[in-house]
Amino acid sequence: MNFWKEHTSLRILFIAGFFFAGLALVVYGWTLTGKLSGLGWMVVGVILLLAALMIYNKPFEGGKGPRL
Repeated sequence: MNFWKEHTSLRILFIAGFFFAGLALVVYGWTLTGKLSGLGWMVVGVILLLAALMIYNKPFEGGKGPRL
């Protein structure tokens, strides 16, 4: 998909937003020790961190990998 290769500034904005929001939610959930809602906030934070990683890796998909 060439969209993420052509729009690098938008990609960087999304990566930074998802990363900092995910990190903040993980830390906030960590402070809610002993509460189930803390675990929920941490899971949402991890999902946002994985979304940032997915957007980072999107331009590199489809290339020829190493031959085994």
